[in-house]
Amino acid sequence: MQTLYNIGIGLFGWVARLVAPFNSRAALMTKGRRQVWDQLAGSDLRGQVVWVHCASLGEFEQGRPLIEAIREAHPEYKIVLTFFSPSGYEVRKNYDQVDVVVYLPADTRKNAQRFIRAIHPDQVYFVKYEYWFHYFSQLKRAHIPLYSVSSIFRKEQVFFRWYGAWFRRILTCVTRFYVQDEPSARLLTSIGLSNHVVAGDTRFDRVAAIAASAAEVPVIADFARDAQVLVAGSSWPQDEAILAEFLNHAAPNVKCIVAPHEVHESHITQLLGRFKVPVCRYSQLSGAIPADARVLVIDTIGLLSSIYRYGSVAYIGGGFGKGIHNTLEAATYGMPVIFGPNHKKFKEAMDLIEQGAGFPISDKADFLKVMDQFWSPGSEASLKASGDAAHRYVQSMCGATERILKETF
Repeated sequence: MQTLYNIGIGLFGWVARLVAPFNSRAALMTKGRRQVWDQLAGSDLRGQVVWVHCASLGEFEQGRPLIEAIREAHPEYKIVLTFFSPSGYEVRKNYDQVDVVVYLPADTRKNAQRFIRAIHPDQVYFVKYEYWFHYFSQLKRAHIPLYSVSSIFRKEQVFFRWYGAWFRRILTCVTRFYVQDEPSARLLTSIGLSNHVVAGDTRFDRVAAIAASAAEVPVIADFARDAQVLVAGSSWPQDEAILAEFLNHAAPNVKCIVAPHEVHESHITQLLGRFKVPVCRYSQLSGAIPADARVLVIDTIGLLSSIYRYGSVAYIGGGFGKGIHNTLEAATYGMPVIFGPNHKKFKEAMDLIEQGAGFPISDKADFLKVMDQFWSPGSEASLKASGDAAHRYVQSMCGATERILKETF
Protein backbone atom coordinates (compact mmCIF):
# COMPACT_ATOMS: atom_id res chain seq x y z
CA MET A 1 0.00 0.00 0.00
CA GLN A 2 2.85 2.40 0.79
CA THR A 3 4.26 1.83 -2.70
CA LEU A 4 0.89 2.71 -4.24
CA TYR A 5 0.70 5.76 -2.00
CA ASN A 6 4.12 6.95 -3.13
CA ILE A 7 3.18 6.40 -6.76
CA GLY A 8 -0.01 8.40 -6.22
CA ILE A 9 1.87 11.31 -4.64
CA GLY A 10 4.38 11.35 -7.50
CA LEU A 11 1.65 11.09 -10.12
CA PHE A 12 -0.25 14.02 -8.61
CA GLY A 13 2.84 16.22 -8.78
CA TRP A 14 3.57 15.15 -12.35
CA VAL A 15 0.00 15.91 -13.48
CA ALA A 16 0.10 19.30 -11.73
CA ARG A 17 3.25 20.24 -13.63
CA LEU A 18 1.80 18.95 -16.87
CA VAL A 19 -1.40 21.00 -16.68
CA ALA A 20 0.21 24.08 -15.10
CA PRO A 21 0.41 25.99 -18.40
CA PHE A 22 -3.36 25.62 -18.77
CA ASN A 23 -4.59 25.72 -15.16
CA SER A 24 -3.91 28.67 -12.86
CA ARG A 25 -4.28 26.69 -9.62
CA ALA A 26 -1.86 24.02 -10.78
CA ALA A 27 0.56 26.72 -11.93
CA LEU A 28 0.46 28.48 -8.58
CA MET A 29 1.00 25.26 -6.65
CA THR A 30 3.85 24.12 -8.86
CA LYS A 31 5.61 27.46 -8.65
CA GLY A 32 4.99 27.76 -4.92
CA ARG A 33 6.38 24.35 -4.11
CA ARG A 34 9.56 25.13 -6.05
CA GLN A 35 10.11 28.22 -3.90
CA VAL A 36 9.68 26.56 -0.49
CA TRP A 37 13.30 25.70 0.20
CA ASP A 38 14.58 29.16 -0.73
CA GLN A 39 11.87 30.74 1.43
CA LEU A 40 12.87 28.64 4.40
CA ALA A 41 16.58 29.26 3.84
CA GLY A 42 15.93 32.99 3.95
CA SER A 43 13.92 32.85 7.17
CA ASP A 44 15.14 33.21 10.73
CA LEU A 45 13.72 30.20 12.56
CA ARG A 46 16.20 30.06 15.40
CA GLY A 47 14.71 29.19 18.76
CA GLN A 48 11.41 27.47 19.45
CA VAL A 49 9.12 26.81 16.49
CA VAL A 50 5.46 25.90 16.10
CA TRP A 51 4.27 24.49 12.78
CA VAL A 52 0.59 24.87 11.81
CA HIS A 53 -0.74 23.24 8.65
CA CYS A 54 -4.02 24.16 6.96
CA ALA A 55 -5.21 22.49 3.78
CA SER A 56 -6.93 25.59 2.46
CA LEU A 57 -8.57 28.87 3.41
CA GLY A 58 -11.45 27.29 5.31
CA GLU A 59 -9.08 25.33 7.52
CA PHE A 60 -7.04 28.48 8.03
CA GLU A 61 -10.08 30.17 9.55
CA GLN A 62 -10.25 27.27 12.00
CA GLY A 63 -6.54 27.43 12.74
CA ARG A 64 -6.39 31.20 12.99
CA PRO A 65 -7.70 31.49 16.57
CA LEU A 66 -5.06 29.02 17.70
CA ILE A 67 -2.28 30.78 15.79
CA GLU A 68 -3.18 34.15 17.26
CA ALA A 69 -3.56 32.73 20.75
CA ILE A 70 -0.08 31.20 20.50
CA ARG A 71 1.33 34.48 19.23
CA GLU A 72 -0.18 36.37 22.15
CA ALA A 73 0.61 33.87 24.91
CA HIS A 74 4.01 32.71 23.63
CA PRO A 75 5.62 35.47 21.56
CA GLU A 76 8.98 33.74 21.97
CA TYR A 77 7.88 31.04 19.51
CA LYS A 78 8.37 31.34 15.78
CA ILE A 79 5.34 30.15 13.80
CA VAL A 80 5.49 28.40 10.43
CA LEU A 81 2.21 28.21 8.50
CA THR A 82 1.84 25.80 5.58
CA PHE A 83 -0.90 25.34 3.00
CA PHE A 84 -1.69 22.60 0.51
CA SER A 85 -4.05 24.64 -1.65
CA PRO A 86 -3.40 27.86 -3.59
CA SER A 87 -6.75 29.18 -2.37
CA GLY A 88 -5.25 29.28 1.11
CA TYR A 89 -1.67 30.27 0.37
CA GLU A 90 -2.35 32.99 -2.17
CA VAL A 91 -4.84 34.74 0.12
CA ARG A 92 -2.83 34.42 3.33
CA LYS A 93 0.80 34.45 2.19
CA ASN A 94 1.29 37.85 3.84
CA TYR A 95 -0.46 36.96 7.11
CA ASP A 96 1.36 38.99 9.72
CA GLN A 97 0.75 36.77 12.76
CA VAL A 98 3.25 34.14 11.63
CA ASP A 99 6.90 34.21 10.70
CA VAL A 100 6.82 32.08 7.55
CA VAL A 101 4.07 31.07 5.13
CA VAL A 102 4.88 28.40 2.53
CA TYR A 103 3.31 25.64 0.51
CA LEU A 104 3.67 22.17 1.99
CA PRO A 105 6.02 20.19 -0.27
CA ALA A 106 4.72 16.92 -1.69
CA ASP A 107 4.49 14.13 0.88
CA THR A 108 7.59 12.11 0.10
CA ARG A 109 9.96 10.74 2.72
CA LYS A 110 12.78 12.93 1.40
CA ASN A 111 10.66 16.08 1.50
CA ALA A 112 9.32 15.30 4.95
CA GLN A 113 12.80 14.76 6.38
CA ARG A 114 14.17 17.87 4.70
CA PHE A 115 11.24 20.07 5.76
CA ILE A 116 11.39 18.97 9.39
CA ARG A 117 15.16 19.55 9.49
CA ALA A 118 14.67 23.00 7.98
CA ILE A 119 12.15 24.29 10.51
CA HIS A 120 12.98 22.18 13.61
CA PRO A 121 9.44 22.33 15.03
CA ASP A 122 8.88 21.83 18.74
CA GLN A 123 5.23 20.99 18.15
CA VAL A 124 2.95 20.64 15.17
CA TYR A 125 -0.77 21.28 14.61
CA PHE A 126 -2.69 19.95 11.61
CA VAL A 127 -6.09 21.60 11.29
CA LYS A 128 -9.20 19.47 10.62
CA TYR A 129 -8.13 17.46 7.59
CA GLU A 130 -5.10 16.06 5.79
CA TYR A 131 -3.17 13.09 7.13
CA TRP A 132 0.12 12.75 5.28
CA PHE A 133 1.95 9.46 5.79
CA HIS A 134 5.56 10.58 5.45
CA TYR A 135 5.21 13.84 7.37
CA PHE A 136 3.39 12.11 10.21
CA SER A 137 5.82 9.19 10.28
CA GLN A 138 8.88 11.43 10.35
CA LEU A 139 7.42 13.59 13.11
CA LYS A 140 6.76 10.51 15.21
CA ARG A 141 10.25 9.20 14.52
CA ALA A 142 11.69 12.52 15.66
CA HIS A 143 9.52 12.49 18.81
CA ILE A 144 7.89 15.79 17.88
CA PRO A 145 4.36 16.22 19.32
CA LEU A 146 1.69 16.25 16.59
CA TYR A 147 -1.81 17.48 17.34
CA SER A 148 -4.88 17.19 15.12
CA VAL A 149 -7.16 20.12 15.97
CA SER A 150 -10.81 20.78 15.10
CA SER A 151 -10.75 17.36 13.48
CA ILE A 152 -13.95 15.59 12.52
CA PHE A 153 -14.40 12.04 11.31
CA ARG A 154 -17.15 10.22 9.41
CA LYS A 155 -17.71 6.48 9.24
CA GLU A 156 -17.40 6.61 5.44
CA GLN A 157 -13.72 7.58 5.65
CA VAL A 158 -11.11 5.03 4.67
CA PHE A 159 -9.74 4.82 8.22
CA PHE A 160 -12.90 3.02 9.34
CA ARG A 161 -13.26 0.63 6.41
CA TRP A 162 -12.24 -3.03 6.50
CA TYR A 163 -9.47 -2.26 4.01
CA GLY A 164 -8.20 0.80 5.88
CA ALA A 165 -5.50 -0.82 8.05
CA TRP A 166 -2.59 0.93 6.34
CA PHE A 167 -4.31 4.31 6.53
CA ARG A 168 -5.02 3.78 10.22
CA ARG A 169 -1.26 3.59 10.71
CA ILE A 170 -1.12 7.28 9.79
CA LEU A 171 -3.48 8.16 12.63
CA THR A 172 -1.31 6.32 15.17
CA CYS A 173 1.36 8.99 14.62
CA VAL A 174 -0.86 11.71 16.14
CA THR A 175 -0.07 12.61 19.74
CA ARG A 176 -3.60 13.80 20.49
CA PHE A 177 -6.78 14.47 18.55
CA TYR A 178 -8.85 17.50 19.54
CA VAL A 179 -12.06 16.50 17.80
CA GLN A 180 -15.18 18.54 17.19
CA ASP A 181 -17.79 16.10 18.46
CA GLU A 182 -18.62 12.87 20.26
CA PRO A 183 -19.29 10.83 17.08
CA SER A 184 -15.71 11.55 15.95
CA ALA A 185 -14.39 10.43 19.32
CA ARG A 186 -16.39 7.20 19.13
CA LEU A 187 -15.05 6.45 15.66
CA LEU A 188 -11.48 6.83 16.87
CA THR A 189 -12.22 4.61 19.85
CA SER A 190 -13.65 1.98 17.49
CA ILE A 191 -10.23 1.56 15.84
CA GLY A 192 -8.34 1.45 19.12
CA LEU A 193 -7.34 5.10 19.46
CA SER A 194 -8.09 6.62 22.87
CA ASN A 195 -5.85 9.69 22.64
CA HIS A 196 -8.68 12.08 21.83
CA VAL A 197 -10.45 14.97 23.50
CA VAL A 198 -13.80 16.44 22.48
CA ALA A 199 -12.78 20.10 22.40
CA GLY A 200 -15.13 21.54 19.78
CA ASP A 201 -14.38 23.67 16.75
CA THR A 202 -11.99 26.62 16.99
CA ARG A 203 -14.04 28.43 14.33
CA PHE A 204 -16.57 29.33 17.01
CA ASP A 205 -13.88 31.27 18.86
CA ARG A 206 -13.01 33.03 15.64
CA VAL A 207 -16.54 34.13 14.72
CA ALA A 208 -17.28 35.22 18.28
CA ALA A 209 -14.13 37.35 18.27
CA ILE A 210 -15.05 38.85 14.89
CA ALA A 211 -18.50 39.79 16.14
CA ALA A 212 -17.07 41.33 19.30
CA SER A 213 -14.58 43.50 17.42
CA ALA A 214 -16.43 44.20 14.16
CA ALA A 215 -16.24 47.83 13.08
CA GLU A 216 -19.38 49.82 12.44
CA VAL A 217 -20.19 50.55 8.78
CA PRO A 218 -22.26 53.75 9.05
CA VAL A 219 -23.58 53.79 5.48
CA ILE A 220 -24.95 50.26 5.87
CA ALA A 221 -26.39 51.11 9.28
CA ASP A 222 -28.29 53.98 7.64
CA PHE A 223 -29.56 51.68 4.89
CA ALA A 224 -30.87 49.15 7.43
CA ARG A 225 -32.43 51.61 9.86
CA ASP A 226 -36.18 51.11 10.47
CA ALA A 227 -36.40 48.27 7.95
CA GLN A 228 -36.70 44.50 7.95
CA VAL A 229 -33.35 43.45 6.52
CA LEU A 230 -32.34 40.12 5.05
CA VAL A 231 -28.56 39.64 4.72
CA ALA A 232 -27.51 37.14 2.06
CA GLY A 233 -23.90 35.98 2.29
CA SER A 234 -21.80 34.14 -0.30
CA SER A 235 -24.73 33.81 -2.70
CA TRP A 236 -24.66 31.98 -6.02
CA PRO A 237 -27.01 32.46 -9.01
CA GLN A 238 -29.56 29.88 -7.82
CA ASP A 239 -29.70 31.58 -4.43
CA GLU A 240 -29.98 34.99 -6.02
CA ALA A 241 -32.93 33.96 -8.19
CA ILE A 242 -34.87 33.09 -5.02
CA LEU A 243 -33.82 36.28 -3.25
CA ALA A 244 -34.80 38.47 -6.21
CA GLU A 245 -38.21 36.85 -6.56
CA PHE A 246 -38.82 37.48 -2.87
CA LEU A 247 -37.64 41.11 -2.87
CA ASN A 248 -39.47 42.01 -6.06
CA HIS A 249 -42.77 41.22 -4.34
CA ALA A 250 -41.93 42.13 -0.73
CA ALA A 251 -43.41 44.94 1.36
CA PRO A 252 -41.80 48.41 0.99
CA ASN A 253 -40.07 48.19 4.39
CA VAL A 254 -38.24 44.98 3.44
CA LYS A 255 -34.63 45.39 2.30
CA CYS A 256 -31.82 43.05 1.36
CA ILE A 257 -28.05 43.21 1.58
CA VAL A 258 -26.46 40.76 -0.86
CA ALA A 259 -22.79 39.82 -0.66
CA PRO A 260 -22.28 37.41 -3.60
CA HIS A 261 -19.60 34.74 -3.55
CA GLU A 262 -18.20 36.03 -6.85
CA VAL A 263 -17.73 39.76 -7.31
CA HIS A 264 -16.46 39.91 -10.89
CA GLU A 265 -18.23 42.43 -13.09
CA SER A 266 -20.22 40.01 -15.24
CA HIS A 267 -21.77 38.37 -12.19
CA ILE A 268 -22.54 41.68 -10.49
CA THR A 269 -24.25 42.89 -13.67
CA GLN A 270 -26.32 39.72 -13.82
CA LEU A 271 -27.25 40.08 -10.14
CA LEU A 272 -28.32 43.69 -10.49
CA GLY A 273 -30.53 42.78 -13.43
CA ARG A 274 -32.55 40.32 -11.35
CA PHE A 275 -34.13 43.01 -9.19
CA LYS A 276 -37.11 45.15 -10.19
CA VAL A 277 -36.78 47.33 -7.09
CA PRO A 278 -34.14 50.10 -6.69
CA VAL A 279 -30.64 48.64 -6.27
CA CYS A 280 -27.28 50.20 -5.47
CA ARG A 281 -23.70 48.96 -5.43
CA TYR A 282 -21.52 49.44 -2.38
CA SER A 283 -18.40 50.25 -4.42
CA GLN A 284 -20.15 53.07 -6.25
CA LEU A 285 -21.51 54.90 -3.23
CA SER A 286 -20.16 58.43 -2.96
CA GLY A 287 -22.15 59.34 0.12
CA ALA A 288 -25.45 58.26 1.59
CA ILE A 289 -27.36 55.40 0.03
CA PRO A 290 -30.30 56.64 -2.08
CA ALA A 291 -33.44 56.85 0.03
CA ASP A 292 -35.45 54.58 -2.26
CA ALA A 293 -32.84 51.79 -2.41
CA ARG A 294 -34.22 48.41 -1.42
CA VAL A 295 -31.22 46.24 -2.27
CA LEU A 296 -27.57 46.89 -1.47
CA VAL A 297 -25.08 44.72 -3.37
CA ILE A 298 -21.72 44.34 -1.65
CA ASP A 299 -19.40 44.12 -4.66
CA THR A 300 -16.18 44.13 -2.65
CA ILE A 301 -14.62 41.49 -0.39
CA GLY A 302 -13.91 41.57 3.33
CA LEU A 303 -17.13 43.11 4.66
CA LEU A 304 -19.47 40.17 5.02
CA SER A 305 -18.60 39.13 8.57
CA SER A 306 -19.24 42.70 9.75
CA ILE A 307 -22.56 43.31 8.02
CA TYR A 308 -24.65 40.41 9.30
CA ARG A 309 -25.33 42.56 12.35
CA TYR A 310 -27.53 44.85 10.23
CA GLY A 311 -30.07 42.15 9.47
CA SER A 312 -32.54 40.09 11.45
CA VAL A 313 -32.48 37.05 9.14
CA ALA A 314 -29.55 35.58 7.21
CA TYR A 315 -29.45 33.56 4.01
CA ILE A 316 -26.25 31.57 3.39
CA GLY A 317 -25.45 30.69 -0.20
CA GLY A 318 -24.01 27.58 -1.79
CA GLY A 319 -26.68 25.11 -0.74
CA PHE A 320 -27.87 24.58 -4.29
CA GLY A 321 -24.31 23.80 -5.39
CA LYS A 322 -21.39 22.01 -3.78
CA GLY A 323 -22.32 23.03 -0.26
CA ILE A 324 -23.24 25.92 1.99
CA HIS A 325 -20.77 28.54 3.10
CA ASN A 326 -20.09 29.82 6.61
CA THR A 327 -23.25 29.81 8.74
CA LEU A 328 -21.49 30.72 11.96
CA GLU A 329 -20.58 34.26 10.92
CA ALA A 330 -24.30 35.04 10.87
CA ALA A 331 -25.43 32.87 13.79
CA THR A 332 -23.01 34.57 16.17
CA TYR A 333 -25.03 37.79 15.80
CA GLY A 334 -28.14 36.01 17.06
CA MET A 335 -30.12 35.59 13.86
CA PRO A 336 -31.83 32.61 12.23
CA VAL A 337 -29.97 31.18 9.26
CA ILE A 338 -31.55 29.92 6.04
CA PHE A 339 -29.70 27.75 3.52
CA GLY A 340 -30.21 25.38 0.60
CA PRO A 341 -30.49 21.59 0.51
CA ASN A 342 -26.80 20.70 0.30
CA HIS A 343 -26.04 21.17 3.99
CA LYS A 344 -25.99 17.68 5.52
CA LYS A 345 -22.19 17.37 5.55
CA PHE A 346 -21.86 20.53 7.64
CA LYS A 347 -22.06 19.77 11.33
CA GLU A 348 -22.82 23.33 12.39
CA ALA A 349 -25.74 23.52 9.96
CA MET A 350 -27.23 20.31 11.32
CA ASP A 351 -26.71 21.58 14.85
CA LEU A 352 -28.43 24.88 14.04
CA ILE A 353 -31.41 22.99 12.61
CA GLU A 354 -31.63 20.89 15.77
CA GLN A 355 -31.47 24.01 17.93
CA GLY A 356 -34.28 25.70 16.00
CA ALA A 357 -31.93 28.30 14.52
CA GLY A 358 -31.23 26.81 11.07
CA PHE A 359 -33.80 26.47 8.30
CA PRO A 360 -33.10 24.39 5.18
CA ILE A 361 -35.02 25.08 1.99
CA SER A 362 -35.34 23.20 -1.29
CA ASP A 363 -37.03 25.85 -3.42
CA LYS A 364 -38.63 29.29 -3.52
CA ALA A 365 -41.82 28.07 -1.85
CA ASP A 366 -39.85 26.83 1.17
CA PHE A 367 -38.05 30.14 1.39
CA LEU A 368 -41.28 32.16 1.36
CA LYS A 369 -42.72 29.92 4.05
CA VAL A 370 -39.72 30.45 6.33
CA MET A 371 -39.70 34.20 5.77
CA ASP A 372 -43.41 34.34 6.55
CA GLN A 373 -42.62 32.58 9.82
CA PHE A 374 -40.28 35.42 10.77
CA TRP A 375 -41.69 38.58 9.24
CA SER A 376 -45.46 38.15 9.08
CA PRO A 377 -47.56 40.19 11.56
CA GLY A 378 -47.34 38.74 15.06
CA SER A 379 -44.23 36.63 14.33
CA GLU A 380 -41.85 38.67 16.49
CA ALA A 381 -41.68 35.95 19.16
CA SER A 382 -40.71 33.31 16.58
CA LEU A 383 -37.94 35.50 15.16
CA LYS A 384 -36.57 36.27 18.61
CA ALA A 385 -36.65 32.63 19.72
CA SER A 386 -34.72 31.47 16.64
CA GLY A 387 -32.21 34.30 16.94
CA ASP A 388 -31.63 33.62 20.62
CA ALA A 389 -31.12 29.93 19.85
CA ALA A 390 -28.47 30.78 17.25
CA HIS A 391 -26.59 33.00 19.69
CA ARG A 392 -26.75 30.45 22.51
CA TYR A 393 -25.45 27.73 20.22
CA VAL A 394 -22.38 29.71 19.16
CA GLN A 395 -21.59 30.79 22.70
CA SER A 396 -21.94 27.24 24.03
CA MET A 397 -19.40 25.97 21.50
CA CYS A 398 -16.68 28.53 22.22
CA GLY A 399 -13.57 27.62 24.19
CA ALA A 400 -11.76 25.06 22.02
CA THR A 401 -8.78 27.33 21.42
CA GLU A 402 -8.20 27.96 25.11
CA ARG A 403 -8.37 24.28 25.94
CA ILE A 404 -5.96 23.23 23.20
CA LEU A 405 -3.48 25.94 24.13
CA LYS A 406 -3.64 25.04 27.82
CA GLU A 407 -3.05 21.35 27.19
CA THR A 408 -0.32 21.55 24.54
CA PHE A 409 1.95 24.24 26.00
